[in-house]
Amino acid sequence: MKIVIIVTAGLVAMLSVAAAADLPRKEPPPVAAAPIGKYPVGKYPVGKYPVGKYPQPVVTKG
Repeated sequence: MKIVIIVTAGLVAMLSVAAAADLPRKEPPPVAAAPIGKYPVGKYPVGKYPVGKYPQPVVTKG
């Protein structure tokens, strides 16, 4: 009798898992495409100057 109850509980558990897997799920929203050609490559002064030294100001004559 004990084995029948354990087997029945296992079957009910497997059926509930299988039924839950068939439920419809909401899809995530589509990812918006990034604009092409607008990425600011080289716009920031990261890595352009040696560490610890500031850039020298540009001096123009006249």
